[in-house]
Order: sequence, then C-alpha cells, then structure tokens
Amino acid sequence: MKNAAIAKIFRKIGFIIEMNGNDVNATFKARAYKRTSDVIASLSTSIEEIYRKEGLEGLQKIPSIGKAIALKIEEYITTGTIKYYEELKATTPLNIDDFYDLEGIGPKTIKVLYDKLKIKDLSGLEKAASEGRLRNIQGFSQNKEETILKKIQIFKKGRGRHLIGEVYPIVKQIESRLSSVNGVREAIAVGSFRRMKETVGDIDYLVVSDSPQKVMDYFVEMPEVDEVLGKGPSKTFVHLNNGMDADLFVVPEESFGSSLQYFTGSKEHGVAMRKIALAKGLHLNEWGIFDNDKKRVAGFTEEEVYQALDLDWIPPEMRENTGEIEIAKKRGSLPSLIKYDGLKGDLQVHSNNTDGTMSIEDMSLAAKDKFGLEYVAITDHTKSLKLTNGLDEKQILDQANKIAEINDKIKMNQHIQNQKNHQILLNNFRILSSAEVNIMKDGSLDIANNVLDKLDIVGAAIHSNFAQPIEVQTERLIKAAQNPSVDIIFHPTGRRINKREGYPVNILKLIDVAKDTDTVLEIDAHYDRLDLKDDYIRMAVENNIKLVIDSDAHHPVHFAFLKFGIGQARRGWAKQSDVLNTLPVDTLLKSLKLLNRSEYTIFIFPSD
Repeated sequence: MKNAAIAKIFRKIGFIIEMNGNDVNATFKARAYKRTSDVIASLSTSIEEIYRKEGLEGLQKIPSIGKAIALKIEEYITTGTIKYYEELKATTPLNIDDFYDLEGIGPKTIKVLYDKLKIKDLSGLEKAASEGRLRNIQGFSQNKEETILKKIQIFKKGRGRHLIGEVYPIVKQIESRLSSVNGVREAIAVGSFRRMKETVGDIDYLVVSDSPQKVMDYFVEMPEVDEVLGKGPSKTFVHLNNGMDADLFVVPEESFGSSLQYFTGSKEHGVAMRKIALAKGLHLNEWGIFDNDKKRVAGFTEEEVYQALDLDWIPPEMRENTGEIEIAKKRGSLPSLIKYDGLKGDLQVHSNNTDGTMSIEDMSLAAKDKFGLEYVAITDHTKSLKLTNGLDEKQILDQANKIAEINDKIKMNQHIQNQKNHQILLNNFRILSSAEVNIMKDGSLDIANNVLDKLDIVGAAIHSNFAQPIEVQTERLIKAAQNPSVDIIFHPTGRRINKREGYPVNILKLIDVAKDTDTVLEIDAHYDRLDLKDDYIRMAVENNIKLVIDSDAHHPVHFAFLKFGIGQARRGWAKQSDVLNTLPVDTLLKSLKLLNRSEYTIFIFPSD
C-alpha cells in the first residue's frame, strides 16, 4: 500500500513550497498539497489499487485530487519517484525529513534558522537551542528557544511510535492479504493495534493454518515488505516499506484463543492472568492453559481461556491491568462498552465556508451514504481564527438559515444542489446548525450569546495561548463550560499526539463544573488528537459526565476517524449510554444545555 509514502511526499512538497515562497500563491499551493496529503493518508483503499482499476480518472474521483496531482500519483506508482519532488528537494540544503512534520516550527521559521545559523537538520537545531543561540535572532526569545527544545523532545520521544490512524490502512490491508491465503482459517492483527492504543510500535499478526510454510513464503513476498529480518517455521519478522516492523506467528487451531490473548497483551494484563492461573494450579501460555499433568484445559477461543480462570471475557481495549480483571471476577459486572457501529451522528464537522474542503451538502451526503450517519452538526470556526476564515455573527446566522432551508428540502424529499451542481438526495437526514466557537484568552467567547442561542448546538474550544499556567487554563475552560450557550467543550486538552503536549488542565475541576452545568465533553476522534485521553474518559464516565465522539471532519474521508474515537472511548470504559450522539437527533437535542438554558443564572457575554 503506497498511500503513506505518497502522502509523505506531498506533505514534504507543501513544506518546501511554503518555506521558499513569499507570496499568497505559494501559501495557497502549499496548503493544497498538505490537504491532498491528509486525504491520501486517510483513504481506507489502496490508491495503487484505485489507479490499477480506474486509471487517472479513478484518482480524480477522489475529492481534492485534480489532474496535476493525479499525474504525480501515477508517476510514483509507475516509477517509484516524483520528478517534481526530487527537483524541489535538490533546491534546498535542508534535511526536510527532519522538519516537515515537526509541530509548531513552521517552514518560514526553519528557513530563517538556516539563513542565520546554517541549521540543516534536527540535531543542529537541538544543539543551537541548547547553546542559547536562537534567542539572539530577531523574532526569537529565550522562551521561544525553550519551547522549541521541548517540541524537539516530544518529537523524538514519538519516533518509533506510529499514530494508529496512520497505520490502520496498511495493517488491515496485510490482514486481508493473509486471510486470502489458501488454508488460512484465521488472520488477525494483535498487540497494541487490537487494543486500539493511540500509537503503535510494531505490528503483530496471528494466523491459524495447517500450512505455516506456505503462509511464511507468502508473507515475505508481499509488496509491503522491504526487508526480511528473520524467517522460521512458525515465526517470521520483516521490515515494511512504511518504516515499521511486522511479526507473523502461525499457530495451530487449538492454540488460537490462548495465542490471541497472549499476543494482544498488554504485558501487565498478561502477567496478572498468568498469576491467576498459577493460583489455580494451572499454567497459561500462548499455546493454551494446561494442568499439572500438561493436559490442555483451554485454548481454542479467548472466551474459553477467560472462562477457565473464572473470569468474564474482557474486551481487548480494556486489557491494561487497571482494574478490569477484578471486575471480570464478579461475573456479569463488566461494562457493556459502546459498539463500533453505535454512533448515529457526528457533532463536529467543517465545511468549505471556513477551513473544510467540501460543501455542507457534500459533507452531509458522505456522512449519510458512506458512513451510515443520521445527522451532522456543521461546526465551522469563528471570527477570531483568521487563518481559518472564521465566521462572524452575521455569517453564522446566514449559514444557519441556509441549513434550515436544506433541512426543509430534506423533509419534502426534494433534490439538493451540491458543490459540483449535481442533484443529490438527503432523505431521512438532519443537518444541525452549530459552530466551533473560539475560547478567548480570558475565557470569553468570540461570538455573542444571543447569536449562539439561535443555533441547534454550540461547541467551544481553545485554539491559542497554550502556555498559560494550569490555573489560568483551567479557569478558561470552566468559564466556557459555565456559559449557558455552550453545550460541548471540543478537544478539551488541545493535545496533538507525538507533536505537542496538551495545555495544562485540572481535569477533575473541569469534570466537576461539567457535572454542575450539564456541559458535554468531546472525544475528538481525529487520530492525531484522540482528545480526551483514555484515562480522562474513564474519569468522566465514573462521574456520569456525558460525552460525544466526533470526527472533526474537514473532508468526507475523515468520517472514518470515528472508529478511532470509539476505540478511545472503549479504552476509557465508556458505555453506549455515556455517549450522547448514540441517540436519535431529537432525543439528543432534548438532552442539551442549550434547550434548558433558562435554568441557569450565570450569564457571560464576550467582550468585543
């Protein structure tokens, strides 16, 4: 699967263009390449497969990909390189691989640092910052220098760990390939991937087959494999062309359940399980559960393994040895986790009225037809976010009126005109008027309450001033939660996994206020956020705080991210009843603060 490789090249192209360009056209062009990169990285289908079946025409059917980009994709698929990228790379002395994905240190900053200090790579940047040389450059300071050092450390720490959303397509592609091999009865990716952890180190596959050699031979010849690190009769280790290692284990059918439990992990969960087995005079390993006479007691299925230890089967996402085993001992007491098909709507969706890529109509159509949703909330950014072309009060109300018109047509089963002037139908669907309102430095909002109160639903989020002390940052969020017009706090900690830590928040204080004000907390499902963290979700659940799981979609393919948010919710032990957008739309709206704001005596209005 070449999706990841092509996406990286386009992101690097955008970086170089932005770094070297000095006009609006360069900025626009760079953003277009970055947007295309995001789209390709998010595809669940191999872009090479699309090309082989449908050619250039098939590539151009993918939103955000025009003929020029399609030709570059074709060039990479057929030649393994893109001439335009190689030419661009030759024009810069910098090691772009070190910089293109470094959060918070943009292309222009990198260009200044090269011009002033001849910094070419990450080690050079770290050395210069450590020696205090950055602060002497105009526009820099000691504080900025320290921030850069911190970002470098976060970046380096994340190396070797891959975001689950980045690796998901290739993991499932290989899983599908292995399943297709003649004689294979089971093939599944295990380890942290199966537990839906936010980052994955390497990939482990477990296969049941009576012909292990055939499976091994097939595995090492897959197009995703770059190098064979070791090959044996039942275990093979390879390095993939996306930079990850992958391990394959072939086991007999009678050991599948115990191997599945063993290789899924976590290590701590496995150790605890083996201790329970020993206490019962049994021995648990990847081959099964055995008594002292080496007689197999269990092993065919995971359920059988847990049953043999007097435990309920524990969902993989919960297996971290954080109390799940103790609850499993109390038969029938484990929470019934939210299901992967449990969402009915998405409450954070962006259109091309701000920084999204598609129209309200097209985003809605994708949500309905491709992902089976019943409603979306259009949450375009607001006026203080200039870079996103945020909407002011008038524009928000105009958009709300447009949404009302679309909904009227939906009710009457009328055709709606989309972005490409095609006629589409959105029967049995609802679009909610909303906004992702910016929380200002003092906790006020950048849109007046009397405007927000005309919307179906309101989300609020922090987008700047991340470095404030924990007390100040927490108070910002509390003030927003106390605002009677705010229903949801979006991505509450602002983190970007492997790129930046979230701003400091006293999450327990926020939870207390959310409980008092009926404010909902969001699980942002975008795989580089997954914000809230799993342990924060568990705190919210234990305090009966309502949650929503949203894709933060800026493109139709981003609705696929919802599965990562659901996985994160399951890791936080969230049930169906804990997540509001599992409800039908009318029931959802009745549960929100906005419809009950007369109950509140606190009114906070933003400063101009």
